Amino acid sequence: MVDESTNLRSVVSSAAPKLAAGRDLHTVGDLLRFWPRRYTSFDADLTSLHEGEYVVVVADVRDAVTRPMRNRRGRILTATITDGTNDMEVTFFKPYGHEGRLVPGARAIFAGKVGRYGRTWQLTHPDYQILPPDSDGLDARRRLLPIYLQVPKVQNWTVIDSLNLVFDQLDSVVDVVPPDLAAARGLPSRLEALRGIHQPSGWPEVERARKRLRYEEALVLQTVLAQRRHRQSQEKTLARRPREGGLLAAFDARLPFELTAGQREVGEVLAEEMARDTPMHRLLQGEVGSGKTVIALRAMLAAVDAGGQAALLAPTEVLAAQHHRSITAMLGDLAEGGMLGGSDIGTRVTLLTGSQSTAARKQALLDAASGDAGIVVGTHALIQQNVSFFDLALVVVDEQHRFGVEQRDALREKGNQPPHVLVMTATPIPRTVAMTVFGDLETSTLSELPRGRSPIATHVVPGDNARWVERTWERIAEEVRAGRQAYVVCPRIGGDDKGVEDEPFLPPEVDEEGNPVEAPRELASVYAVEATLRETPALAGLTIEVLHGRMPPEVKDAVMARFNRGEVDLLVSTTVIEVGVDVPNATVMVVMDADRFGVSQLHQLRGRVGRGQHAGLCLLFTGTDAESALTRLQAVAGTTDGFELARLDLEQRREGDVLGARQSGGRNSLEWLSILRDEALVDQAREDATALVAADPELASHPDLAAAVAEQVDEQQAAFLERG
Repeated sequence: MVDESTNLRSVVSSAAPKLAAGRDLHTVGDLLRFWPRRYTSFDADLTSLHEGEYVVVVADVRDAVTRPMRNRRGRILTATITDGTNDMEVTFFKPYGHEGRLVPGARAIFAGKVGRYGRTWQLTHPDYQILPPDSDGLDARRRLLPIYLQVPKVQNWTVIDSLNLVFDQLDSVVDVVPPDLAAARGLPSRLEALRGIHQPSGWPEVERARKRLRYEEALVLQTVLAQRRHRQSQEKTLARRPREGGLLAAFDARLPFELTAGQREVGEVLAEEMARDTPMHRLLQGEVGSGKTVIALRAMLAAVDAGGQAALLAPTEVLAAQHHRSITAMLGDLAEGGMLGGSDIGTRVTLLTGSQSTAARKQALLDAASGDAGIVVGTHALIQQNVSFFDLALVVVDEQHRFGVEQRDALREKGNQPPHVLVMTATPIPRTVAMTVFGDLETSTLSELPRGRSPIATHVVPGDNARWVERTWERIAEEVRAGRQAYVVCPRIGGDDKGVEDEPFLPPEVDEEGNPVEAPRELASVYAVEATLRETPALAGLTIEVLHGRMPPEVKDAVMARFNRGEVDLLVSTTVIEVGVDVPNATVMVVMDADRFGVSQLHQLRGRVGRGQHAGLCLLFTGTDAESALTRLQAVAGTTDGFELARLDLEQRREGDVLGARQSGGRNSLEWLSILRDEALVDQAREDATALVAADPELASHPDLAAAVAEQVDEQQAAFLERG
């Protein structure tokens, strides 16, 4: 008998080398996880053919004729195959061996690349297999034929035959779902599910098998999170309560605006959880400009009031510097503790990044270690081994989707006791995504915008429409003459550096076979666009500068400072300004090659404008005619509802991108589970995982599930180490 670790050579000796070379299938388990791309019925179907497409079709031979060729020696066999409505020609230039098989009335499975001869669809020299008379195919039980990704030099029916041989000798497989749990949920075993996928008797069996495999993926993910929640619930820490007449009270008294009802409500939740001796673990999500930073700052001041420190982790140096400036400005003399002119109850706000000068970095490290800095703002430099804190009470992680859980934990470990944790994101997260990606956190949502936020109008601009492009630059000039500023965002840096920012942007649009739907084009780059704009008559006299993530930190900071002060009219930038950059006077944004950015990223980018008293305008330039890309851009133009756009973004991307290298390890893309579609299954898996872990925290009674969970965690850690 065989198991999943058995080498394929011992089961399907002739096909094994080709399966290994063509699709990296070496073991029985590899072949069992070689999923069908689709299914076809044994009823003939010749609809929806496309030239150049590799097809596997079942059809009847209507007639077959062998005749001499006109322009060269030899004979040609032409057979007409049909599904009863549509016909197709099958041609062999060497009829020998085919004449006696392809006879009228024969039914066969044909495989080959579709071509055209005149107006007729044609398969030339296809592979085929004659089906037995009065049967439904290779196996009389079947009503469906699985179609697999093409394996070079291996036919689809060879893959089917290989799987049949495997199943004939396979008694059991590793099953991570406990049998009583599968039975309670009405799910088949994993072996039954594999048979249902590869040897289905009909669609109900396929759907039952798919549901089981989706649940399995959900259960493993939710068990990882349930174990994290369980471990967190066992931790003890110091309760952190703000003192009367302290920093928080002084800050609240100086606030020049009134907190929204949502901000007050979330603030009360944070205060209550930080006052407990169990560490807080909370996700705060809210639209761009919803006021998350003020909430986080109030929590940090509460931590300082209680005698501790707070650390704010940001994904980029530009954002870290922006946070440092804005927090210092909001606190005023409260951020100058121990300094001449500083408040008697004040503290210090220190910035720590990887590219600071030696002297600045040394001082920042000293401020953090001595406790002189109550608030430390930084990038990944905060989690390096030589960084220590006097008493780290609160960790705030901004734009959490840019980090893995290991980076969050690495910063937490710098506390004398487990610190409270608040993670924030301006990317709206559908409920099931939050439950799956951030399932170890409680969630708070800010849905209302503070007073004074202005509306943002968004339009798609065809890049090949010269008049529209010209009008765009005229519109920017009008805004600048009115005293306002603008951004132009590009996907590439250009100049001497041909690379892109370390930011996600979409690959070119492709069809179902992975072929580009349009010719490749040169993407707009910061330096090329800057040069063009300097030569554009409408922009004559404007102060134009560039910004990207690979500039020296002091240069980036200087550019942003000038833009903040209004000394720069037009900033040509990469997506380094995507989050956190707050310039209320900026009202216009142009996004070049907008089709190459994701929906949520475009929503984040346009959130940089309309942050003051004047309305915002976002123009999405595109040179594509790909329907899916244009649909995506029109969706962004059609709504400013971030949650609606987040759902669309997830629907258009693989869930593996959402749970990908930033969260769950590079290889770990979900194969079956659709987080939006399978909300009920995710709920069930979360409920079951929580119960399993509550009864058996280390899963000692469920070794197969424990092994799958360990593999999941190992992949997360490997991805973290790879990121450095």
